[in-house]
Amino acid sequence: MITVRSIYNPWGAPYAKRFLVERRWPRDLDRPALHFEGWLKGVAPSDELRAWFANDRTRWQEFRQRYFAELDSHPDVWRVLLEEARRGVVELLYDSTDPRPNNAAALKEYLETKLSTAPRPA
Repeated sequence: MITVRSIYNPWGAPYAKRFLVERRWPRDLDRPALHFEGWLKGVAPSDELRAWFANDRTRWQEFRQRYFAELDSHPDVWRVLLEEARRGVVELLYDSTDPRPNNAAALKEYLETKLSTAPRPA
């Protein structure tokens, strides 16, 4: 199971393995305060894609397509999330108080597609 949560929301999924999926470290946040398994910078959209998207909701569908293409070309950066999701709950942490569509939501969708189509390892 995969969930998505803002790092500013203290209520997360119980027993989840939490991963920060942002390219930059969140401002004004101490690492010990986050309580997470790891920071996966490489799974975040490229700086160029983030700049192009600029949180413009009219670009959401195109953003998803471009981001999924980036993820397709770098399976090494998201494979650990897929493996952890097969074992339990994974929580993707993003740096925003605004729940609007963001890279973590798109990444969740991408990973869930992979989970539903990929054969389980023996």
